[in-house]
Amino acid sequence: MRNAGITPNTTNATNTADEAAALLAVARDVTLVAHVQPDADALGSALALGLALHRRGATVRVSFGAPEQTPESLRGLDVAGLIVPPEQVPTQPDLLVALDTASRGRLGCLADRVDTAGAVLVVDHHATNERFGTHHLVDVDADATAVLVLKLLDTLGVPLDEPIARCLYAGLVTDTSCFRRADPSTHAIAARLLATGVDPELLTRELLDTHPFGWLPMLATVLGRARLELASAQGLGLVHTTVRLADAADLRREEIESVVDLVRTTSEAEVAAVLKEVEPDRWSVSLRAKQRIDVSAAAAEFGGGGHRRAAGFTAHGTADGVLDRLRTALHHAPHCQPSPRHGDISGSRGL
Repeated sequence: MRNAGITPNTTNATNTADEAAALLAVARDVTLVAHVQPDADALGSALALGLALHRRGATVRVSFGAPEQTPESLRGLDVAGLIVPPEQVPTQPDLLVALDTASRGRLGCLADRVDTAGAVLVVDHHATNERFGTHHLVDVDADATAVLVLKLLDTLGVPLDEPIARCLYAGLVTDTSCFRRADPSTHAIAARLLATGVDPELLTRELLDTHPFGWLPMLATVLGRARLELASAQGLGLVHTTVRLADAADLRREEIESVVDLVRTTSEAEVAAVLKEVEPDRWSVSLRAKQRIDVSAAAAEFGGGGHRRAAGFTAHGTADGVLDRLRTALHHAPHCQPSPRHGDISGSRGL
């Protein structure tokens, strides 16, 4: 059911920031949703925009389909208590804003709200975005969804302060792999956010550099299980490992997701893959590529997606069976074409 007061754009076209901001400017009740297993860009973007709209007088809620609790490393971003569980999301939201989400399936149990909302604004930077809303602000050249949210805030005339800037900086620093892939304009955005008083050392430590002791023995087990296949990935090399349920029974999801960032440093392999056991014979797989293989195309073979150099998917079967299918998908995956600006993102967590 669509709200008669909002004119939908049901084409696959990407709207401008002005058009998206105009939609937000008149909204009085807004539900912002991140993808399942939200990372700093998804949840930081939702909270930054939500906080700005809340201060403008709108009724605002932020949610995600899974897990049940907000990831511990991201809890400090919700300074206004905007996050609510999925059961508190209206069945027919006036305006639904999906952030950093390439497909409605990535919304998990909240995907059905796409059909019942008055209007759906999709704000995203993934090349695989399916444009499943009524309105879209999608820019595949943006370093992070947080960059697009900043454009929206500027268009709305929202002044930046430290709580909003901290949410945006969280998305920017993680989705650029700590600015390893960033051009001068990206650093200019970071400087603008830091000028509000964001503490980059403290925030980055909370997001990326704080782990319980149990993380170390888990790494020892999982990295010891890693295998290098020089002939795979079109002869460019594949390194892979598995994280079993027993390996990470007492660890946060953040600890498990960090494994791929270590595995991908293998110099002999173009592609890194980490198979994370979700339940028996069900796997969440993270893929990373250095320069040449488009791993989003390989992930799409399993119904997943992401960036050209950072993607993911879920699959059923044995680990060996999933790996066999992955080898085939990588064999047929196209090569990346460098972005006109600075290439693709390779440090996104949650993929």
